[in-house]
Amino acid sequence: MTDASRTTRPAAILWDLDGTLVDTEPIWIQVETDFMTSHGVPWSHEDGLSLVGNDLLVSAEIMRGRGVDLPPLEIARRLVGAVNARVERDGPVWRPGARALVEQAHAIGIPQAIVTMSWRVQAEVVAATLPEGAIGQIVAGDMVTRGKPDPEAYLTAAERFGVAITDCIAVEDSATGVQAAFSSGARTVAVPYLVDVPARPGLARLSTLDGVDLAGLIAAATDAAAAAARADEASTAPAERS
Repeated sequence: MTDASRTTRPAAILWDLDGTLVDTEPIWIQVETDFMTSHGVPWSHEDGLSLVGNDLLVSAEIMRGRGVDLPPLEIARRLVGAVNARVERDGPVWRPGARALVEQAHAIGIPQAIVTMSWRVQAEVVAATLPEGAIGQIVAGDMVTRGKPDPEAYLTAAERFGVAITDCIAVEDSATGVQAAFSSGARTVAVPYLVDVPARPGLARLSTLDGVDLAGLIAAATDAAAAAARADEASTAPAERS
């Protein structure tokens, strides 16, 4: 594989939001803890970690099952409002290297989307702090029928751009998000943050985006997909010859 082929630009880059672009997962966990405590329900840090990457209504159902006497939609609305209030007050805290990569991709005209299980209003707050037009699409948890780990959100983003999902790169930090991106067919890059992301053939893994340029991100995604394809060809070749 030549260096040129390893850095061929993708049709689009699809970014997860919480934990990938911005460091909001600790805010979510604190808001969830405060919310549950206010309703007299014990809630640990581990409970919060177990919800990372979930569709917000799924998380709300879990909270309701633990003893919060409110409809899931109302639980979700209160959580979103509390998180957004903090982000709007203090501004988003970017994950290392993430904003620079978004700006690099925007500078050369690569379409980019935020694909998140947070609600659209939160994604809009973050997108508004980026250069105008950097984020061309938002697909959020309140805009899809099936949340992550279902691939619907990623497939929707590619469809809105009018491109093949297999020509897109998706960047995720959680196992739930990676499952959604990977099963959609996108070339997927995992940058684990608060929760572990198991290795799997075809999945690129980076410990951080700090110091990674756009060519490096594209190469990581492309090389992982190519290695998996070669391994698959090697495993099926004997059967085809028999």
